[in-house]
Amino acid sequence: MAQRAVQLDRESLSCPICLDLLKDPVTTSCGHSYCKNCIKDHWDKEDEKWIHSCPQCRKSFIPRPHLLKNTMLADVVEKMKKTGLQAAPADHCYAGPEDVVFKKLQENICFRHNEVMKMFCRTDQQCICYLCSVEEHKGHDIVSAAAERTERQRELEGSRQNIHQRIQDREEDVKVLQQEVEAINRSADKAAEHSEKIFTELIRLMEKRRSDVKQQVRSQQETDVSRVKELQGKLEQEITELKRKDAELKKLSHTEDHNQFLHNYPSLSALSESTHSSSIDIRPLKYFEDVTAAVSEVRDKLQDVLRETWTNISLTVTEVDVLLPQPEPKTRADFLRYSCEITLDPNTANTNLLLSEGNRKATRVSQPQSYSHHPDRVTYWPQVLSRESLTGRCYWEVKRRDGDVSVAVAYKNISRAGKSQECLFGHNDKSWMLYCDTNSHYFWYNGVSTPVSGPRSSRVGVYLDHSAGILSFYSVSGTVTLLHRVQTTFTQPLYAGLGVGDRASAEFCRLR
Repeated sequence: MAQRAVQLDRESLSCPICLDLLKDPVTTSCGHSYCKNCIKDHWDKEDEKWIHSCPQCRKSFIPRPHLLKNTMLADVVEKMKKTGLQAAPADHCYAGPEDVVFKKLQENICFRHNEVMKMFCRTDQQCICYLCSVEEHKGHDIVSAAAERTERQRELEGSRQNIHQRIQDREEDVKVLQQEVEAINRSADKAAEHSEKIFTELIRLMEKRRSDVKQQVRSQQETDVSRVKELQGKLEQEITELKRKDAELKKLSHTEDHNQFLHNYPSLSALSESTHSSSIDIRPLKYFEDVTAAVSEVRDKLQDVLRETWTNISLTVTEVDVLLPQPEPKTRADFLRYSCEITLDPNTANTNLLLSEGNRKATRVSQPQSYSHHPDRVTYWPQVLSRESLTGRCYWEVKRRDGDVSVAVAYKNISRAGKSQECLFGHNDKSWMLYCDTNSHYFWYNGVSTPVSGPRSSRVGVYLDHSAGILSFYSVSGTVTLLHRVQTTFTQPLYAGLGVGDRASAEFCRLR
C-alpha cells in the first residue's frame, strides 16, 4: 500500500520544466507546481518583459509573484526519496484510489497558506482558506464553500429541470412536425391524384372539342364545295350551250337567202334562261378564318383562367413554407437560386413604351406605338407590368440605361386609366417602387418617399418572399448590397413593374 501511495503520476510529482522529481516544490497562484530554481530561472528570463507567465497555462502575473513552498508536495517527495522509489513513467503509472484521494486533497489545499480551502469568495469567484479571507480577500463577499455549493446545487437542479422541460417540449414539437409531415404527404398525394384526374378530364374534353370543331369544319367544307361545284357545273353547261347558240347564229348571219334567214331567225335567237349572278353566294376571302378567330379567343380566355388558377394554386402550395421559414439569402449565388424569368405584358404597356428583346426590355419613345385597345393598358404614365404573377420566393434583376427608371411590384388590380396618382407606381397602397436616377435612390409606397443610401449601380436586384412579406431591393455589381427592405403582408399575387423616364430604357436580365 505504501509503495502504491508513492507511485504517482509523473505529472503530479515531476517538474514540468526539468521533467525530474520536484526539488523544493513551489506553487503558482494558478495552481501549477515547479522546482523552485526552475521557475525562478524561467521568470528571470522574463524580467525584461515586465510580465511573468505560467509555463503550463500561460497565465500572466504583474508584478512578479512571491513564491511559497508547497509543504505537502515537499513531504511526499521526501518520503519517495527515503523509500528509494521513483515516479512511474506516465504511460505505465497506476492510479489507484489512494492516488485520487491525494490529488483531490492537493486541489483543496491553499498553495499560499497550506490550509484547507473551506471558504468561497463570491467577489473573485474562487475557493479560499480562512487566512485568505482575512488577508488578500478581506472585505469581499465570502461564504462557506458548503453554502455556496448548496446555492449552486439549487441553480443546477433548476437548470436540469429547465433542460428536461425543453427536451420534453422539443420532443412534442418533433411529434407535431412528424404528424404534419404525414398530413402533408397524404394531402399532397390526394391533391396530385385528384388534379391528375381533373386535368385528364379537361384534356379529354379539349380533345372532344377539337374533334368536334374539326368534324364541323370538314362537314361544312364538303357541303360548301359540293354546292359550289354544282353551281360551277350549271355555269359550264350554260357556257357550252351559249357557245353552240353563238355558232348557229354566226352561221345564220352568213345565209344569203333572205327568206331562209327570216324563217330560221326566230327559233335561233331565243335564249334559254340564264343563271342569275345573285345565286352565286361568294363568301368573303376569310372563309373559315372566323372559326380560327373563335378558337383563338377560347384559347386566350382559357389561358387567362389557367393563369389565375395557377396563381391561386401557387399561393396555396407556398403556405407550407410558413412551417419551416427559410433564411433570407446573403450572397448573389444564394439569390440566384430563386431567379425567375420575367417578361413584359404588351397588353399593359403604355403606348410611349417600345417593347423589345422578347418583351424583356422597355424603351421610352416619343412616337406612340400602335398597340390595340386593351382594358389592362396603362393609359398615361410610362409604365408596364409583367405577364407573370409572382408568389413564393423570387429574385430578378433590372438593368437600366440612359435615365430615370422605376423598379416596382404591384397588385393586378392597380388602376391603369388616367393621370390619377392611383395609377402611378409607389403612390398608392397597391404598389411598391424604387426610383433610380444617376445620383440618388428613393423608395416610394402609398405616396410617401424615403431616401435610400447605398452604392449606385446600373443593375438593381429585387428579392421577394411573398409568404413572409419580404421585399428587398439591392445594388448589384458583382456582389449585392441592400438598398431598402420592406416587411409587410401581401394579400394578393404581385406583378413586376417598370417605369421608364425620357430617353431611358429598362430590361429584365437573363439570369439562367
